[in-house]
Order: sequence, then C-alpha cells, then structure tokens
Amino acid sequence: MATGKQRLDWVDMAKGLSIFLVVIMYCASSVGEDTGQTGFLHWTIAFAMPFRMPEFFLISGLFLSQVIDRPWRAYADRRVVHYFYFYALWALIHIVFKLALVGRDPAGALNALGWAIIEPYGVLWFIYMLGVMGVVSKLLHQWKVPHGVTLAAGAALQVASVHTGSYLIDQFAAYFVYFYAGSVFAPHLFRLADWANGHVGAALGVLAVWAILNAILVFSPGFRLDPVHIEMGWAALPGLHLIAALGGAVAIVIAAALLMRLSAMNWLRWLGTKSLVIYVAFVLPMGIARTLLLAVGIHEPNLVSLLTMIAAIAGPLVLWWVTEKIGFGQFLFVRPGWAHLPGTRRTAALPAE
Repeated sequence: MATGKQRLDWVDMAKGLSIFLVVIMYCASSVGEDTGQTGFLHWTIAFAMPFRMPEFFLISGLFLSQVIDRPWRAYADRRVVHYFYFYALWALIHIVFKLALVGRDPAGALNALGWAIIEPYGVLWFIYMLGVMGVVSKLLHQWKVPHGVTLAAGAALQVASVHTGSYLIDQFAAYFVYFYAGSVFAPHLFRLADWANGHVGAALGVLAVWAILNAILVFSPGFRLDPVHIEMGWAALPGLHLIAALGGAVAIVIAAALLMRLSAMNWLRWLGTKSLVIYVAFVLPMGIARTLLLAVGIHEPNLVSLLTMIAAIAGPLVLWWVTEKIGFGQFLFVRPGWAHLPGTRRTAALPAE
C-alpha cells in the first residue's frame, strides 16, 4: 500500500465503476416511473443489486486505517466534517431547487431542511453515512474493540435486515459491515488487485465464475422487475445477501485492476477521481434531462435512459469545469479553508473525493 501516492489508480477505477452503477440505478428507476416501462438499464442494475452500494462503502473504507490514529480533531476534520460539509451544502441546494422553486412549497422545503439534519436526505444519504461511519469507526478504535467483534456485529446487523423507520439507523445497519471490512481487509484487497494485474487469465476466469453465480442468485425464483422496483431472487435471503455483496465487492476490485491495463479505459479512472463531484450533483441534470426528453415526445425507455444517464454524469463535470475555469463557485466541489475545524489545515482546500 506504500506507493508514494495519496491513492492508487485501481481504486479510482473502482470508484468510476461505482458511480456509474449509482447513476444507472437512479436513471432506471426515474425513467421507469415516468414511462411505466423497463429498459436495458433495469437489467443492468438488477445484476448489480447485491453489490452496487456495498462495494462503494467497501472502497470508501480502504484508506481508513491510514488516518484512524490521528487525534480526534484532525481525524474528524478529514473523515467527518469533510463529508458533512458537502452533504449540508448540496442538501440545501437540492431541497431549495426541488421543493421551494420547482415544487413551490417553501414550507415543505423548511420542513425537509430540518429533517435533513437528523435523517439522510435523498441520494445524499451515502455521504451522510460516510461521516457517521467515520465517527463510529473512530470510537470503536479508541475503545480498542477487536476487529473480529466489530465485523461480527456488523454482519449480524446486516443479516437482521433492520427496519426501525429511521433511515439513519436502517442504512447504518445495512452497510456498516462493508465500510469496516474495507478498512480491516485493505491489505488483502490491495494484494488481490496486484494478483489480478499479474494473472490476467486466472482473474478473468474468477470474474466469469462470479458473474454466473451472481446471476443465478439474482435471477433465481423470487426475482421481479418492474419499472420502479427490483426484487432479487435468492440473493435477497439473509446471509446469502451478505455473501453476494462481499463477492461482488471483491469482483469490482479484480475488474478495476484488470481495466487499468487498458489505456482506453483511462476515462473511467478519471471519472473515479470525480466520483463525489458527480454524486452530489447528478440528480438535478438527470431530472431536467428526463423531463425535457419526455416533453419533446421521446418515450422509448432505452433511449431516454441512455440520454438521461449521459446528462446526469456530464452535468456535474461541466459545472465543475466551469467553476475551475472562472474561479467562482469552487466551494460547490472543493471544501474551502474556512470549512475546517479550528486548529486544522484551515487554509487548505480539499476536493470532494
């Protein structure tokens, strides 16, 4: 893991794959809701259902061990405040745009802003949970709780399929085990990526076997796909869901390492370096593009889904590029110096990565 870099290229490739899967899921469900039809993106995201978010959390936890021993203030500034800054900023933007401006419901917007403090808001729940998981991980480390105990407890919460009515609690129970596993098993995952890079044929064979098994678990009896909702087959069963998620996360690591060998895929690695830039902002261009396409009479679900996905990914990148060029609005994607805890690197500007 000691590479002299802040990140390794295959990790960025994995983040690129991750953000694509997230955008595909939201594009598929929103287009399906508006058209009442399913398209190829529905089948793509159905295959990825077991591991789509688990692998994103696992990748996000890879470098936790490098900062967990820092003093609380320095740690919280980088692993908690960093995420909450972008969450708070973009939750405000989303709510004002969707409820106050488009929905013309200022009272509803105020209510949503209040709830967004204690309950993760919309698509932004992921970065909210990264901040929460950062706090919990630090506490467990400080209390010297053995990794095995934490992993066992996290696995038990995931298998229990907790439904309390609190999105914060339920999502923590569903995904903390993957985030923590990313930290604990990081050395093994980095070695796995090295192995895949040096044993291409064997790695491709592993991916082929995994793809078949994953498809069986997803499309087995019980599978149901409609324009808005997808229900997995055996992969939804307690225990099997956890195994399928971890298997898919490992597969993403192998796939990312292999894709790094293809120079033609460097664009995906670059997208991975901007994964949170896309994540915080893709919903708005996605909604605008979908609305315009349907308004002009384009209703074929595959075409609408594809064009909407392109707009959802390109929109945030264009906005990021504009802010970089004009030197204004960079606070949207770069945490400014004032948004640091006192006594930390207050003059630094950290990007949403």
